[in-house]
Amino acid sequence: MEARLNFFTNPVAAKFARYINSAGKVISDSTLPAATQELVKIRASQINGCGFCTDMHTKDAVAAGETHQRLHLVAAWREATVFTDAERAALELVEQGTRIADAAGGVPDEVWANAAKYYDEDQLAALVSLIALINAYNRMNVIVQQPAGDYQPGQFG
Repeated sequence: MEARLNFFTNPVAAKFARYINSAGKVISDSTLPAATQELVKIRASQINGCGFCTDMHTKDAVAAGETHQRLHLVAAWREATVFTDAERAALELVEQGTRIADAAGGVPDEVWANAAKYYDEDQLAALVSLIALINAYNRMNVIVQQPAGDYQPGQFG
C-alpha cells in the first residue's frame, strides 16, 4: 500500500507538517502527563480509524513504559479498571471532542467540569490543543491513506 500523497516529500505538505509539529512541541513540553498525552492520541486515532497514528502512538507509549494491558483496553476504557480518574476524564473529553459532530451542543458541560477537577488551566489548554492536533493528524493520514505498521519509536525525532 502506498499513500496517495507523500507528506514527507511534498514541499507544501512537509512545510505544513513542520508547523503543526511545532505546535505539538508546546503540548509535549506542558505539564499534561506524558502517559495521558499518549492515551488521548491513541483514543482519537482509534475513533478516527487512523492506522498510522494508532501504530505510532501505541509504539511510542510502549517505548515510554506504558503497559500492554492498558493499551489493549484504551478502546474499552469505560469498563477498564486500569485507568486513573484523571485519565478517564481525559479519555471522555477526547471522545466528546473528536465526535463533536455527533453531539448537537458540542462537548457537554459535565464532561468539561470532570476534566477540570483533575487538570489545571494550563493542562486543560494542553489537552484541548492536543485533541485538536491529533484530530488534524488523523485526518491528514486517513485522507492520504498513509500506510500503518512500519513506524519505529523515535523515527521522527
